[in-house]
Amino acid sequence: MVKKPTHSEGELRSQNDSRKMHYVAPRSDHNNESQEESKLVGEIDAHFRLKDRLAPLGDRYPNIVIDCPPTLGLLTVNALVAATHLLIPIQSSYFALEGTDDLLETIEKVRARANPTLQILGVVITMHDKRTALARDIRQQIDKVFGSKVFKTVITKSVRLEESPAYKESIFTFAPDSTGAAEYYRLCEEMIDRA
Repeated sequence: MVKKPTHSEGELRSQNDSRKMHYVAPRSDHNNESQEESKLVGEIDAHFRLKDRLAPLGDRYPNIVIDCPPTLGLLTVNALVAATHLLIPIQSSYFALEGTDDLLETIEKVRARANPTLQILGVVITMHDKRTALARDIRQQIDKVFGSKVFKTVITKSVRLEESPAYKESIFTFAPDSTGAAEYYRLCEEMIDRA
């Protein structure tokens, strides 16, 4: 993340849009997140590394999406410092909901000093199984905590969504006609409308 890029860059083109989108694929070697994070520990500007690296790209790329690990370590804090908006995915499960308090506390700490303009764009409920009472209860709790920030689109639990990462493909190339692809497409439209 903070070193000279060793990622492969490619180009995507949306089916209904002539604009080009670039992506950077994750490193293919076996450096794990904890190794990358340990390199940042103790650095004076550790929280600002990603923001500094992305700053020169602002003119070339008006929108940059940063996918974070589901932990609240230095890599995620780096993304929060660099970001203007935040999309919070919350799985429709008890433990995922429990971790929300820590995330909200971290967001407030980042806003207090490093990035006062950080905004929550929205919350998306993922891996939702509408057949279970627990999932319905958790959805109601998420709605109560986040209110209008919760996106209308809910990503339901799906075999195709679970399979696509195993084949190193997005849902749009792995199963473009699936329910999961349609839901993520609707989510993208909602995000664009809000941004």
